[in-house]
Amino acid sequence: MKIGGICVGDFKLDVLSYDTTLRDGSQGEGISLSIDDKLRIARKLDYLGISYIEGGWPGSNPKDLEFFQRVREIELKNSRITAFSSTRKPDIAIKQDSNIQALLQSGVKAATIFGKSWDFHVLRALETTLEENLAMIRDTVAFLKDAGWEVIFDAEHFFDGYKNNRDYALRVLEAAADAGADWLVLCDTNGGTMPWEVEQIVCQVREFSRTPLGIHAHNDGACAVANSLVAIKNGCSQVQGTINGYGERCGNGDLCSIIPSLELKMGLKVLPGDNLRYLSEVSHYVTEIANMPHYNNQPL
Repeated sequence: MKIGGICVGDFKLDVLSYDTTLRDGSQGEGISLSIDDKLRIARKLDYLGISYIEGGWPGSNPKDLEFFQRVREIELKNSRITAFSSTRKPDIAIKQDSNIQALLQSGVKAATIFGKSWDFHVLRALETTLEENLAMIRDTVAFLKDAGWEVIFDAEHFFDGYKNNRDYALRVLEAAADAGADWLVLCDTNGGTMPWEVEQIVCQVREFSRTPLGIHAHNDGACAVANSLVAIKNGCSQVQGTINGYGERCGNGDLCSIIPSLELKMGLKVLPGDNLRYLSEVSHYVTEIANMPHYNNQPL
């Protein structure tokens, strides 16, 4: 993988798209997707040409685990299915962690692992030490890499963590990178970071890291699309989001706005061929499956 041109099959893409509609999006108010719903949406996202489809968290509920078992029967042409999970728990051996065991049972070979990058959450939420959190990240990433997995590391609450304790947030990225992570994704989990802050921080992280970067933005400050575009402009080469911006609280970055902005306004290739023409169709399809009202004034 390299910034400025990532070969995916027969196509050379500038930015890889990562859809989390089936996990993060399904946490939106009023959305409840059955397994069949999730399988239909996965087929449609592959049809669109999304690079990664996050199927869910196999360790969190039986429905997600069944999805991973059934999605193996679908032949995907463009997309890679990923499974979501946390790092191992504090003070437990990696092979004894139930989330990691469920991940291994999913049958996929790509995982998105989230870890705490805000020292406040390490100390208060996890109630562990800063060093143990780094060990949890290293152990989990290295274990999966040794098993032949592609590992995307989501640095949870990264921007808040960076503003609170820059050195520790960078140590978190370093721990994941040193363990072999293929991607480091900077998450604005609270959704309150402003575009000029994203620009400054991404530029600084880009100087620090040789591992490809991604962006995962929430919309609590109504800046998820802007923050995603700014992050890509300043060095990220993977963008995470959901169809129609579905997601918990105020939603996630809306791929139906992000992708055409990247392709039409910034001249960056995100979807294979001329697949951008399918975006409206996919947007309406997901709305219908999710049984949600469609936004008649949706941009682009």
